[in-house]
Amino acid sequence: MSNMLAVLLNGIAQLEYDRDKPLPPHQAAYLDKMDTRMDAGILADDTTIEHPDIHQRAQFIAANLVDAMKSNNEEMTAAMCTWLANRLPDLKQVKIVEDDDRVSIDLVFDEEYVKQAAVSFSQLN
Repeated sequence: MSNMLAVLLNGIAQLEYDRDKPLPPHQAAYLDKMDTRMDAGILADDTTIEHPDIHQRAQFIAANLVDAMKSNNEEMTAAMCTWLANRLPDLKQVKIVEDDDRVSIDLVFDEEYVKQAAVSFSQLN
């Protein structure tokens, strides 16, 4: 059983987070700050959720992960991925599907991530 969390965009792995690597204290403290800020409420689809549960927080964080990835904000991308991996230890994959201007996010708990392998095609004569 793998201890990896993978973030896939349109079926292609973008990030792989290894939960077996220890989280430095400053990063753990940052995740705690994120939780404290969310304790005050989150904005989801123009609605304020005053006391978000873990699933609402996860969807909020996943949406922010997508925004961070789109804007090439590596630090924020890492923070969002780290939050998901540490706060949802059973989460296996974050599947993001982008189609024109629509984005869907699926948090997958029951399907192990299998590392993708490059396929090389030889030239046929």
